Amino acid sequence: MRIATYQWNGQRHVGVVSEDGRSLTPVNLAPGQADTGALAVIALGDPKKLPLRSESVSLHDVKLEAPIPLPRRNIFCVGRNYHAHAKELSASVFKDNSANPASWPIVFTKVPECVVGPTDDVMLPTGVSEEIDYESELAIVIGTGGRNISRAAAMQHVFGYTIINDVTARDVQMRHQQWDLGKSFDTFCPMGPWIVTADELDGSRTRVRGWVNGELRQDAQTTDLIFDIPALIETCSRGITLYPGDVIATGTAAGVGMGMKPPQYLKAGDVVRIEIDGIGAIENRFV
Repeated sequence: MRIATYQWNGQRHVGVVSEDGRSLTPVNLAPGQADTGALAVIALGDPKKLPLRSESVSLHDVKLEAPIPLPRRNIFCVGRNYHAHAKELSASVFKDNSANPASWPIVFTKVPECVVGPTDDVMLPTGVSEEIDYESELAIVIGTGGRNISRAAAMQHVFGYTIINDVTARDVQMRHQQWDLGKSFDTFCPMGPWIVTADELDGSRTRVRGWVNGELRQDAQTTDLIFDIPALIETCSRGITLYPGDVIATGTAAGVGMGMKPPQYLKAGDVVRIEIDGIGAIENRFV
């Protein structure tokens, strides 16, 4: 099941995308519930039992928003979690980073206010950073909360998956050593186009691709993850209660601008497209 948040007739709605991808059937929510996007649906529990309205609307007549337009708190993000990506940055400024990717994941966060929709513009922070990079990522959406979740039980807590672009100001990231500021500028987290429920997608075996201006830059399988999905859920819940609707971005594949020789950062007018098999695509212009 694909669950989307969208604008129609000047109001926010949450709906289920038809199998052919042409229409949306709204979820019957109380007034105001749709303001939180898919969070309202996640709170209802089993997506197979959603109360749906009888009418539907064409996908062409709506504007898709991020499935969770404003997450309830910071997005958990994982750094250098693909073997090939860790290797491509091993000769960069990260070469002296003391973290050992064989032992523990690198986890940082992005503020919830940086989330934008799957086709929204991303604003380049002129005068603040000149090294803006893209990161194509599969993101986990938690359905059932918990603390100290075991690896064995982790997948029972997954509601579904979506796509994010973990846009990064590399110079700011390096300047502060801690990554949050360079990851959290306004509009730096395009998300969407919807959430695909866990019963319809095996996140451990899918393909993540990213293009810049039509040029394929990133192409990887999630089988290349250093820390798999259960390990990430186990790690993020150690001593921290995860809540329904929490988002965990699983890391990006090789092919980022920083890893190219010479580095190729984004500029005004560039378009980044990210596609994940079984989910769909997001495409954002940098302005």
